[in-house]
Amino acid sequence: MGIRIQQAERRDRGLVVSVMEEAFHDDPVSGWVFPDEAHRRAVHGKFLGVFVDVALDEGRIDIAEDEAAVALWLTVPAGAPEEEDPTPALMRETADPDNERCELVGRLTGAVHPHDRAHAYLLMIGVRPDRQGEGIGAELIGAELERCDREGLPAYLEASSARSRVLYERLGFRFLGRTVDLPDGPPMYPMWREPQAG
Repeated sequence: MGIRIQQAERRDRGLVVSVMEEAFHDDPVSGWVFPDEAHRRAVHGKFLGVFVDVALDEGRIDIAEDEAAVALWLTVPAGAPEEEDPTPALMRETADPDNERCELVGRLTGAVHPHDRAHAYLLMIGVRPDRQGEGIGAELIGAELERCDREGLPAYLEASSARSRVLYERLGFRFLGRTVDLPDGPPMYPMWREPQAG
């Protein structure tokens, strides 16, 4: 396929949030955080914008050339963080202060995030719904995984559905064996990928 990939800059924030909103509107985890669809439409962009800002400030965002997909990456150093991650509280404060699920999803995924080795963390990837199934997401991720393989760096993510888990397994990720169980909600699947030799 051979898509071209560009790196997002601050001016691309609106575009990235827009792609993420479309991609995750019907996602099981987004539906759990914001069960009411009209309310989800009103606040989802604010919620996802926190992830975008973190990636712009601390990591990297890749955009497929036709703006059909975006991938948010962070590099996580080895060793447990010295301070509590402020992102979950910021997600709630920014998007929906009365909704504890905004914060809980970040706290639960953060509690199982491995820190024994440095790794690339796929914070989120979103493909516009009308472009899903074309392999764009796999190609967008694949570019970073090639770099990980060259540099001997593992990669980590949390799959938000059983369907996405299968897609990530095709790229070499393996389920770590224990789901993140959202209370009365869908499971999430922590997944790890060892660097692969060419």
